[in-house]
Amino acid sequence: MKVKSYDFALKVIKTCSIIISEKREYILSKQFLKSGTAPGALIREAEFAQSRADFISKLNIALKESNEADYWISLLRDSAILDYDSYIQLENANKELIKMLVSSIKTAKSNKKSE
Repeated sequence: MKVKSYDFALKVIKTCSIIISEKREYILSKQFLKSGTAPGALIREAEFAQSRADFISKLNIALKESNEADYWISLLRDSAILDYDSYIQLENANKELIKMLVSSIKTAKSNKKSE
């Protein structure tokens, strides 16, 4: 998950750089940049969580950020700022990250109940 979120963040940074330089679009790209890079930072924070509850909380916030990134990806596509190939690449990477986060949160919650 750490590697996938980092790779996704790199794709987001590259995409935003292209959108800014070629399309001169700054507002949407900035929002996408924030939400697309946040999950990786939150996953890193979760590594050193103070408790299982803190760990789950950090992953939940990462999930919310990934969901927000999905919104911006769709909006950028539907406004013709993002080309279809870039959309597919970003959408697939983000959906995979979301699935991993959901699975990790479920496992962590299940383990918490077992304690």
